[in-house]
Amino acid sequence: METEMKDSRTGGAGNDPSPTRADFEKAARFVLEVIDRNLPVFRDTYPAPASEGDVYPAIDNIEWTSSFWTGMLWLAYDLTGEAKYREAAEYQLASYRKRIEERIETQTHDLGFLYSLSAVAEYRRTGSETAKETALKAADLLAARYFPQAGIIQAWGDLNDPEQCGRMIIDCLLNLPLLYWASEVTGEPHYAEYARTHAAQAARYIVREDDTTYHTFYMDVETGAPKHGSTHQGYADDSCWARGQAWGMYGFLLSYLYTGDESMISLSKRLTDYFLTRLPEDGVAYWDLVFTEGTEQERDSSASAIAVCAMLELTKHLPAADPDKRGYEDRALEILASLGRSFTTAELPHSNGVLKHAVYNKPRGMGIDECCIWGDYFYFEALVRVLKNWKPYW
Repeated sequence: METEMKDSRTGGAGNDPSPTRADFEKAARFVLEVIDRNLPVFRDTYPAPASEGDVYPAIDNIEWTSSFWTGMLWLAYDLTGEAKYREAAEYQLASYRKRIEERIETQTHDLGFLYSLSAVAEYRRTGSETAKETALKAADLLAARYFPQAGIIQAWGDLNDPEQCGRMIIDCLLNLPLLYWASEVTGEPHYAEYARTHAAQAARYIVREDDTTYHTFYMDVETGAPKHGSTHQGYADDSCWARGQAWGMYGFLLSYLYTGDESMISLSKRLTDYFLTRLPEDGVAYWDLVFTEGTEQERDSSASAIAVCAMLELTKHLPAADPDKRGYEDRALEILASLGRSFTTAELPHSNGVLKHAVYNKPRGMGIDECCIWGDYFYFEALVRVLKNWKPYW
């Protein structure tokens, strides 16, 4: 097991008993049961980003979220060694290859999500040259979204679209590993240079002085000047969207893994400390961190699942003498156990999702109090991190 489990059965989030390995093994078995039920359905199709009535519709490989399902298959293979999961994940590579070759919904920075958890994951686990080639094609398209004067990768849409031009969003930090990986396997430095520069610009402009974050920030792509921050999925431009804060907690760390830039660890700690101060008693965030205990606003279980992965990764890179190291690990395990106790679909036999009570995009009325497929993925990633010495796909 990668993390040290408490022996005590007292304490924890919401004063529940401290979690044990058996708790997390039981939680992982439930995820595997859901995956097994979904294998026949999501073979040539993929779960929609958010469920409807806690059931994911089946869609083609057209969304930014397709790879979270494929990533769950690779996680299942890593955890169990069972060939059926590897076969199912490898089968889907053809769909990702078709998508990149035919440019199907590829005008997005989320090429990083899409190909890190599918093609890169396959290459890392099997050495597949086809997977490597597919991922490198995606990295080329992602690199083409880089504006050198502004030092950022544009989030969405046509690069000439005046509404989207120069927009970076905090989510992109999870897309950068595709570029770092591309430099590693090709020896071409420009991919990693773009990723490092974007991470630095995000640290400079998306992170506020009080350790909260903007969801989105606009740059002038011709002069490189900063313009303004705003939100797309948060409560207000000056609030702190919970999932965005979690993306930052995890994403800056991922840049550290490739660059060794210690400032990325410090930044992750700052964002983590703020996130933890805004949680209700059970450790599962409201959809925007402006809301705390006692509100009727919805939770976003997916934000806390991402945050758990971030804290588990963070503790790996803090020295033993760091006074926060054990605290982050304990909180990560407590929140993970809380998700398993109260936020899974175990009591919803009709559901094909894993984590309930997530929010996709509250301001736009999308996926509110539903399962969200990235929440399922990161919950499972967190469990795999706890149960074995896991090497990330990122």
